[in-house]
Amino acid sequence: MIEIIKAELSILRCFKMKPNYSELARKYGVSRQTISKYNNGFEKKQTRDKKSKLDKYKEEIKEKINLAGATITGVYKYFYSRDNAIGSRSNFDYYVRKHKLITKNKSTVHPRYETKPGEQLQFDFKEDITMVSKNGEIFEFNIFTTTLGHSRMHKFTYSKSKTKEDVFRCLIESFKYYGGAAQRLLTDNMSSIVNVKTKKFTEEFRQFSKDFNFTPEKCNVRSPQTKGKVESANRFISRLIPYNGEFETEEELIQIINKLSDDVNNEINQTTGVRPIMLLKKEKEYLSPVPNKEIIESYLNYMKPSTVHNDSMIYYKGKRYSVPHKFVNKTLKIRELDNKLYIYNNIDLIRIHPLTEKKINYHEDDYKNIMNEKLSFRDDEDIEAFAMRNLEILDNLKG
Repeated sequence: MIEIIKAELSILRCFKMKPNYSELARKYGVSRQTISKYNNGFEKKQTRDKKSKLDKYKEEIKEKINLAGATITGVYKYFYSRDNAIGSRSNFDYYVRKHKLITKNKSTVHPRYETKPGEQLQFDFKEDITMVSKNGEIFEFNIFTTTLGHSRMHKFTYSKSKTKEDVFRCLIESFKYYGGAAQRLLTDNMSSIVNVKTKKFTEEFRQFSKDFNFTPEKCNVRSPQTKGKVESANRFISRLIPYNGEFETEEELIQIINKLSDDVNNEINQTTGVRPIMLLKKEKEYLSPVPNKEIIESYLNYMKPSTVHNDSMIYYKGKRYSVPHKFVNKTLKIRELDNKLYIYNNIDLIRIHPLTEKKINYHEDDYKNIMNEKLSFRDDEDIEAFAMRNLEILDNLKG
């Protein structure tokens, strides 16, 4: 439009005709002052393309933000944790829009309802998450999410499987994290704690609810919005996506998840307008205390899955314990009882290790068999001597 106005003014000047500002203003839908300004040679200054501190991350932002399930919030948090000089969230949003790094539709909003302090806790599994470490190791896991209805306080718990024992463990961790249990616990038809035929909670879970003094409830069928607060918590898990390929070990991955819990609980909730960590101070007064240690231990003392690594060992509480090398890369079950570690292949007991402070705990037979595989060209006496010497060295390695 401006270029057309300038062109007509130029033609009028060529013919030495005085422009009619009012007529041109009506013709082009602008003010007389605008016509006068451009007739007197006004030129709009060209804006300088100022460099952004985000420019060096532009391609990486584009890559991370277009990962399936990623959100702008999650990607911003990821880059801010690496470099807090990138500026505010609003600046980040503007940069993403300006450079057209992503196009997303608005999420569907579910209706919410409020609960009194200590009245309700919602829980669910965020299932089948796959992430890859810097070294290319694939981690497949689930995240158990719990949310207190009043304060919106969240707890995210790493879990390799989704058994009833995992549900017990994760809920106990949540109760300890919050400082107690809510009056009612709401979930969906979770197969590990709901009978498939009757659609009712199993006797084991009902007993668990009695021991921890809460009433179990299920959300309405095909109505996930009735547990919308925990569904909202699940969306926060999308913040994990930018860390794909950015961690090295399982321990580091768990630390990232724990930090995510802390970050979410220290952010102002859009519905309440208050940080969950602040509202928890009030809600905690209405939570039922956890039962005694004996009851808690009775639910935690079960067989847990554990993968056998290439050194023919499993990890338990920061220490390594051996099994026969034929189980390498297989998943076995472990159980702690009376200061000993019991290792099972299905229901077959294959090893018992005393729990020690040693970093590496090889069973003598396991180590000798590994050496036989590796040193098959040596005679048995040499292998025996070599194995015993190495075992003595390993015994001196403390945790």
